[in-house]
Amino acid sequence: MKKGKLIIFSAPSGSGKSTIVQWLMKEHPELRLYFSISCTSRAPRGTEQNGVEYFFLTPEEFREKIANHEFVEYEEVYENRFYGTLKSQVEKQLNAGQNVVFDVDVKGGVNIKKFYGDDALSVFIQPPSIEELRKRLVGRATDSPEAIEERLAKASYELTFANQFDTIVVNDDLEMAKNETLHQVNAFLAE
Repeated sequence: MKKGKLIIFSAPSGSGKSTIVQWLMKEHPELRLYFSISCTSRAPRGTEQNGVEYFFLTPEEFREKIANHEFVEYEEVYENRFYGTLKSQVEKQLNAGQNVVFDVDVKGGVNIKKFYGDDALSVFIQPPSIEELRKRLVGRATDSPEAIEERLAKASYELTFANQFDTIVVNDDLEMAKNETLHQVNAFLAE
């Protein structure tokens, strides 16, 4: 069986990354795309199951794995609230012939790309402008005005990382962005 490859998606919040990734995975089963299953130190929510949505670890177990260099990337989002990707899990999925998808923040994306080099394609989904991003976030009506301003400030910072990715897809028109992303992924998987 042919070993899988890695595809990393990063973007500022509101850029349409999750929409594009979900479309690729649902509408293009021939790509054999599977999410990397991450670890977290938070408790399962709702119907989440260990080994399905996440691997649930205690903060102590997480720290132990950090100390043993078992993560491709990890982040302590809040005190004792960790998220990370185990090298062993990625290898297991790649060896099963799965093309492993990472839907991560820009720093995580840059770090995973550094770790895997040419075995990974890193895709940065970019909003057409900060103004357009503001419209989208306001239109979502899920955040307070303060939270929107925080997201926009973070997005401005995250946009400075775009040139560290293999390819940038500007999501000005969703259908065009989907097709451009599909083209990039197909080209990479065909290599």
